[in-house]
Amino acid sequence: MTHAYEGMEMISVPPGRVTLSDRRTQRRWSVEVAPYQLASFPVTQATYAQVTGQRPSTAHGERLPVEGVSWWDAVRFCNALSEREGFTPAYRFGGEDAGEDIEWDATADGYRLPTEAEWEHACRAGSAGPRYGPLDEIAWYRGNSGEHLHEVGGRRPNAWGLHDMLGNVWDWCWDVYDAEVYGSYRVLRGGGWFDEHWSCRASARRRSHPTFRVDDVGFRVARSIVR
Repeated sequence: MTHAYEGMEMISVPPGRVTLSDRRTQRRWSVEVAPYQLASFPVTQATYAQVTGQRPSTAHGERLPVEGVSWWDAVRFCNALSEREGFTPAYRFGGEDAGEDIEWDATADGYRLPTEAEWEHACRAGSAGPRYGPLDEIAWYRGNSGEHLHEVGGRRPNAWGLHDMLGNVWDWCWDVYDAEVYGSYRVLRGGGWFDEHWSCRASARRRSHPTFRVDDVGFRVARSIVR
């Protein structure tokens, strides 16, 4: 399905099983992933401005991925886009004083952030190695970015037609990273334009506080397939 928004083509991702791992704890765990849809590109600055009326990024360009957005900004964008397109919002917020009170309605057909299992499953696209292709062909990272952001879609997509899964900007995911150690910190995936090659791997995990806004962190949207 193609949308009026720049880069908002949604790709159907098949079901599967993915094994996640964390280098810090040496933990590995397997997750079953149901079919879902994922945007072919990170959300662009043009799309973010069209939906929210805001331009938070430090670098400027309509086809550049939006950055300088917090996790909270990303989930609010998802609800706003759902409402604009007539879908049921995926997130329910508490009152203004509720702080981090948010619920994901898994029965909703609206836009949302991918889980990190969905993200890694989509990034790999059936491949088994650390990347879905030669890094210089598929990603903008410190070795080839000139230490700046690039327009979405400038590198080769993976086998499922997803661009910029590695490099350019990190993607916010829904999941809490490790509640016992890091509290409400959320998962980031994919690596960014300023990262070395070892951070641009399908399995690499990073974390950040959900209120932080950084110039190499953006997001892409997902949708559940609700029957």
